[in-house]
Amino acid sequence: MRKPPVFFIVGPTASGKTDAAVSAALAMNGEVVSADAIQIYRGLDKGSAKPDEEEMRGVPHHMIDIVDHDCCDYNVACFAKDASACIMDIVARGKTPIVAGGTGLYVNSLLYPLDFTEVKPDRKMRDDLLDQEEAMPGSLYARLKTVDPVTANRLHPNDIKRIVRALEVYYGTGRSLSEQGGDFLNSREREIPFEPVIAGITMDRARLYDRINRRVDIMLSNGLEEEARRLYDECGGEPPLSLQAIGYKQFISYFMGEASYDETVELIKRETRRFAKRQISWFKRDGRIRWFDAGNYEDKDALSRDIIRFFEEEKERIERTDEA
Repeated sequence: MRKPPVFFIVGPTASGKTDAAVSAALAMNGEVVSADAIQIYRGLDKGSAKPDEEEMRGVPHHMIDIVDHDCCDYNVACFAKDASACIMDIVARGKTPIVAGGTGLYVNSLLYPLDFTEVKPDRKMRDDLLDQEEAMPGSLYARLKTVDPVTANRLHPNDIKRIVRALEVYYGTGRSLSEQGGDFLNSREREIPFEPVIAGITMDRARLYDRINRRVDIMLSNGLEEEARRLYDECGGEPPLSLQAIGYKQFISYFMGEASYDETVELIKRETRRFAKRQISWFKRDGRIRWFDAGNYEDKDALSRDIIRFFEEEKERIERTDEA
């Protein structure tokens, strides 16, 4: 049976994925499916760089604002199920799915039918692990380095949410996250119901870091501090896992008097740059990605046109293969 093509645009934060995805959707009768672990949360708007109506340009977007910010049970398994349903619904309606995002694990959950996505959350285990981390900061990351060094290497030591999830998978299955697909392996060789076509956006590191710094400044001017304060007040001083996200976590420390405002801003920029570096490392391991260096184009429209050309050529190739 013919598999429909599904198009992906990946890359580090602030590289221009959203604009390219919207342009591709407009050109290819498509709809955008977000693969961002923070944009799924309602209320986390400024710090997640959610596209507004002007940026969406009338293109339907999916997998944004789908759970409350205090939800602790939504994980990559939930995302894989929901996003896959969105993709196949878009196909069924004769439209073209354009998946865009920089959360490597979320993207990978769609590209491979990974066993770890079937591991259900264990609330008691999570609470126990978090209690251990509170009593001995850094202990969970040290443990993850022992049982799953591959996954530990791609996570920041302060990314407690994903460290806990990786340990939960390990203790729940007896196999590490990386063994079950986190390293782009699909040991069971099951098939996905579509043909993926993947474009990646990259650029000179100095230029990317400058874009990140400017994006943080824009987030601040658009009300990131006020949004973080409101969410912090709503949670009653016990921030949910969603507020471990970059931008919110640093402001919570600021609200608690642990850092000055200037220190907080610099921490947000630094952690975002480090996050971008990890994203680049993650995606560079996938040899199927066709990379587009934004520095080779005069503007974002020229970049988008080249990505669209690549998508259309690959679509034609897939269709010819099906006919042969």
